[in-house]
Amino acid sequence: MKRFVLLLGILILFAAEMLRVYFIMPFPGSQRSNTIDVAYQLNKSIAWIRWLCLALILYPYIRTIWHGKKWQKIILLLVTVLYGIIFYLFNFRFVADKIFYQPENKNFANAASSLIDTNKLVIGVEINGNAKAYPVQVIGYHHQVRDTIGNAPVMITYCTVCRTGRVFSPMVNGENEPFRLVGMDHFNAMFEDSTTKSWWRQATGIAIAGPLKGSALMEIPSEQARLGAWLREHPGSLILQPDTLFKKEYDDLAGYDKGTLKSSLEKRDSASWKMKSWVVGVVHRQYAKAYDWNRLASEKMIQDSLHGLPIVIVLEKDTASFHAWNRNVNGQTLVFNNNINAEIFQDQNTHSSWNMNGECIDGILKGQKLKPVQSYQEFWHSWQTFHPRTSR
Repeated sequence: MKRFVLLLGILILFAAEMLRVYFIMPFPGSQRSNTIDVAYQLNKSIAWIRWLCLALILYPYIRTIWHGKKWQKIILLLVTVLYGIIFYLFNFRFVADKIFYQPENKNFANAASSLIDTNKLVIGVEINGNAKAYPVQVIGYHHQVRDTIGNAPVMITYCTVCRTGRVFSPMVNGENEPFRLVGMDHFNAMFEDSTTKSWWRQATGIAIAGPLKGSALMEIPSEQARLGAWLREHPGSLILQPDTLFKKEYDDLAGYDKGTLKSSLEKRDSASWKMKSWVVGVVHRQYAKAYDWNRLASEKMIQDSLHGLPIVIVLEKDTASFHAWNRNVNGQTLVFNNNINAEIFQDQNTHSSWNMNGECIDGILKGQKLKPVQSYQEFWHSWQTFHPRTSR
């Protein structure tokens, strides 16, 4: 009976230490099951699980050490060493916030003094007339960067495994809440707020475990584009500079913009509608739709209507910066000519000319500006996972 209790306590202890991390990190098979509630309870309860297991095994452990046979003592000591290794690995090596650290030096520069190549992808945000750009290669490693834009606190997030860039307000229950990267669920990054310890999904901003489960962070409009395209529309924008402490980590993502990394988790599938294919995703009310990046690259423009929202998606000549706009102007739904010439395109309704900032620069509608529609470049597997009823 004592041996059974000892073995049971050791098995529970080992399983709890490993599974609480296994379920929320990209180990083989860990991201395909709906185990987030189990993972949350294990993480929340790990302290008392350790105490319970210690209470179970303490007496038979000591008895074996003092009175057991030599081979029993050796096995028990080896098990003790193994637990020490597992405890270290699953508490200090394999956990997300011990792998991906926040920048220690957040330095910004204007266009003239920036070290960032204008061909690099950025997530751009403008609030109250103040614009900032965050290179994907930088925030892709950190997963989140906290900042203030136009006196508003912001949480700039990026998950390279889903190719999802999102910007949220970190305000929770009226407080500017600190968050830490806690792991991932279905290959998407999760953050934990410091007060309620709820877990929040990066792709949607929705809490998926904990006291605030079902709540959502307020999303702030953002745009993904090459830095040069962002600066064309926001010439006064500040640009986040690389933190020199993380040069190696940034270098490891050097090919991320083009999807050429060797990592199977982050490398692009160049075919359409495969797990790692690129899509442009749009959500309108409760409806979601994905558009094939290869089609956009070929045609340069896609026009569609998403349940009453007429949209046009346009790809710039740099083949990376894209825009989604509402085609309704002054109550009139515009239809655009697909032949884009020198970054200028025309509508068929009035034959007015429009530029890549969404501004009408010539014709009857001169001075009008197309309203942006929030859109995202994302891996197809991510978009369909978190928008299960999406059309395409």
